[in-house]
Amino acid sequence: MLYTDERKETILLKTILHINPDKTLSHIAPEIYGQFSEHLGRCIYDGIYVGEDSDIPNVKGMRKDVVEALRALHLPVLRWPGGCFADEYHWRDGIGPKENRRRMVNTNWGGIVEDNRFGTHEFLELCDQLDCEPYIAINLGSGTVQEAAEWIEYMTADGDSTITNLRKENGRTKPWHLKYVGIGNENWGCGGSMSPDFYANEYKRYQCFCKNYGNNKLYKVACGPSGEDYNWTKELMSRIDHEHANGISLHYYTVPGDWEHKGSATDFSDEEYYITISKALHIEDIIEKHLAIMDEYDPNHDIDLLVDEWGTWYNVEPGTNPAFLYQQNTMRDAIVAAASLNIFNKHSDRIAMANIAQVVNVLQAMILTEDTKILKTPTYDVFQMYKEHQDATLVESYVEAVSGSASAARASGTDSADTANKIHGPVISYNDTSLPALSESVSVTEQNGQKLLTITLANTSLTDSLSVELELPMKYSFCGEASIAMLHAGARAYNTFDDPDRVRAFETEEDWNGNLQIVSLPACSVCRICCYVS
Repeated sequence: MLYTDERKETILLKTILHINPDKTLSHIAPEIYGQFSEHLGRCIYDGIYVGEDSDIPNVKGMRKDVVEALRALHLPVLRWPGGCFADEYHWRDGIGPKENRRRMVNTNWGGIVEDNRFGTHEFLELCDQLDCEPYIAINLGSGTVQEAAEWIEYMTADGDSTITNLRKENGRTKPWHLKYVGIGNENWGCGGSMSPDFYANEYKRYQCFCKNYGNNKLYKVACGPSGEDYNWTKELMSRIDHEHANGISLHYYTVPGDWEHKGSATDFSDEEYYITISKALHIEDIIEKHLAIMDEYDPNHDIDLLVDEWGTWYNVEPGTNPAFLYQQNTMRDAIVAAASLNIFNKHSDRIAMANIAQVVNVLQAMILTEDTKILKTPTYDVFQMYKEHQDATLVESYVEAVSGSASAARASGTDSADTANKIHGPVISYNDTSLPALSESVSVTEQNGQKLLTITLANTSLTDSLSVELELPMKYSFCGEASIAMLHAGARAYNTFDDPDRVRAFETEEDWNGNLQIVSLPACSVCRICCYVS
C-alpha cells in the first residue's frame, strides 16, 4: 500500500492491526446478524414459502433448501411482515383456513394481490424451523390499538379468552414466545407520513396496550429515523423514555446514485464502486451522531439502537418487475456487508440488532431462487464467515499504517513521534472519494479456558493487495492452528444459477506462533481468522 506524504514522496507503508485481548469492550449481540423478510416480490412466496403441495421439497410449506442454508448462518432473528407492507397488514387476514383468507392489494409493492397464505402461524413456524427469534412489526399506520393488542394476545397469551381460543381453533394450543415487537415502520414515510411528535404520541398509546402475558416479556421498538434525519431522533427521544421503549430503529440504504437512478448491481465503474463503499462506511458517522442525540435524553443508555433495515439498493435486474426489487449480488456487496458488520461490532455497546434487507430474492439478499434452483450470494458467505462474532466479546483493535523507516525504528527500539511517520491506517483516494483501505473488528470467546480470537478484515481496494501485520501485546502469543477463510474475486463477479460457486469463500489452516503474524489480503477481499491466543 502506498502513501504520498506532504513532500509528494511515495512511501511504502506497513499496515499493522493492533489487538489487545485484555481490553474487552462490549458484548456482540447475536441479533446484529439478523435478517429481514417482507411481503415484497419473491421474498416470501417462491423464496421462503412454496406451500405444502409444491413439488419443491418443503417442510410445512417452507423450502427445505432455503431453511437449511439459513440455519447454517446461525440466523438469530427474523423481522416480518415488513417494511412498508407492515403498516397495511391486518393480522386476522392471515389466520384460519387458507381458502378463507382475505385477498388484498399490496399497494406498496406492485399492486399485486396478496392472498395471505403466509400469515402468523406460518411465520412463527418458519422461525421454529430456523431456530431464531421472531421480530414482529405491528401495524400502526392503518391499524388500530385494539388490533395490535389482540395480535399480541393471540400470539403470547394462555388461558380461556376468546382470542386465545381462536388461536387454539387454528391449530396452536400453546402460546408462542415473542420478544421483539416493532410498533410501526417508517412512519415518517410509507407508514403514515407522520411528524415525529405525532408518531411519538401514537407510539406511546400503542405500546401501552401491547401487554406482557405470563412469562413473555416484550422488547418494544419505536420507529426511529431514516439515515441522517437527526431531528426525528431528537424529537422522538425527547418524548419517550425507557418505560415506553427498549430500542429505536434506524434505516439506512447504500445507494450509489440517487433514488431515481440508483445504478446497476453488476455493471458499474471503478468510481461507482468506491462511491458505494464510501457511502456504506458513512453509516458509522450516522450511527455516532444519532447515538450522541440519544445520549442527551438517555444518559444511562437504557434505550438501544437497532439498524433494522440496511444494505445496498440498486436498479432492479433488467427484465424483472421494478416493484419486486430483485437485484444481483456481487463482490462489491460482500465488501459492503463485511465493512458494515465490522462497524456494527465496533458499536455493539449500543447496537442491539441489525437486519439486512432482505433475506431472499430482494435487495441485498443472502439467497436467490429460481424454481427449484437456489444460489448463495457473496453476501451469504460474509455472514457465514462472520457468524463466530455472535455472542462474543468485542476487544480493542485499531489499524496503524507505518512507513518503512518507522518500522525499522520500532524494531531497533528507537521509535518516536518524530521518526515514526504514522498515519491512522492506509487510505484509498480515487478522484473525489477517499476511504479506508482496511475495515476490521476483533472479538474473543472463552473455550476450554483459552481465548479464541475471531478477526474479520476487508480490503476495500479494487487493485492493490494488502499485507497486514496482526500484532498482540508481548505477553500474548498466537498458538496452534489458525483457521483462515478468504473470500475474494473481481468486484463485479457474482454467482449465477448456471455457475452458483463462482464467488465462494475457501478455508485454509496454518500453524501460528508468536505475537506477530502477517496475513495477505488480495484486492477486494474479505477474510476471517480464528485462532487461540495464550
